Amino acid sequence: MMTLMSSQFQPVLERIAAEIERTPGRGRPADYIPALAACDPRSFGMAVAELDGTVYGVGDWREPFSTQSITKVFTLALDLAREGDRLWEHVGREPSGNPFNSLVQLEYENGIPRNPFINAGALVVTDRLHSRTGDATGELLAFLRSESGNPTLDFDKEVAASESAHGDRNAALAHFMASYGNIGNPVPVLLDQYFRQCSLRASCADLALATTFLARHGVRADGTRLLTQSQAKQVNAVLLTCGTYDAAGDFAYRVGLPGKSGVGGGVIAVVPGRCTLCVWSPGLDERGNSVAGVAALDRFTTLTGLSVF
Repeated sequence: MMTLMSSQFQPVLERIAAEIERTPGRGRPADYIPALAACDPRSFGMAVAELDGTVYGVGDWREPFSTQSITKVFTLALDLAREGDRLWEHVGREPSGNPFNSLVQLEYENGIPRNPFINAGALVVTDRLHSRTGDATGELLAFLRSESGNPTLDFDKEVAASESAHGDRNAALAHFMASYGNIGNPVPVLLDQYFRQCSLRASCADLALATTFLARHGVRADGTRLLTQSQAKQVNAVLLTCGTYDAAGDFAYRVGLPGKSGVGGGVIAVVPGRCTLCVWSPGLDERGNSVAGVAALDRFTTLTGLSVF
């Protein structure tokens, strides 16, 4: 373990990239979304953003990729900023222990999803943000463009269409929750918003920068406050316990940071008060998390000693 100065981030990233390059077996891209299936599992990028906006990167760190479930973090923050604790009456804060698209727990728990990061929970959050803004995806895009400093960020129509064409499970989740009164918008409207949200393309640099408000305890890049310090703590806590689906315990054990993965191969992580990270490599394990991405974050916290523990 080293005592890390900011200038040492770059050599650490380069060391990690070299180790990852020598690692065989990087998993397989998500094949149930045809637009993602063609990704090269050996692609790898990693970025670290400091609180002042300085970014370090290695590999494909400026290559845009499909963010998928990573966007759930930002819709959660945007809705929590608007309605506060009332949100938690409609979605829980507990790890699921089941796959991210599972229907099983919803029936036992009367249409209340376990947490905001499984698909059912994210649908509820997007629904509530859409009710408050009239355009959940527009709010998300404006926020990410502002925080990343990249005005060209946008949704991928091909990926959104692909997800919609293969979205029967998400439709079932939404209709089931609507039957319990936990969805306010028409299900087709909600699904359109949700599939567009998940199709956002962004790079490691973009996402590391966009996440820094969580490392700044709720303060945005322009110095205005999005979340209270307590709300930022809540989001980071749920990220730690629920952000990598039913592998959250293993992720906390190996990495020791709040994090969120997406089946596009990206993973974001937060070092509160210090920096944020994003790693991308599209080869996934059986739980839907990037094999190389989790390994890289494991090495980062091991080499630097930067962890919440």
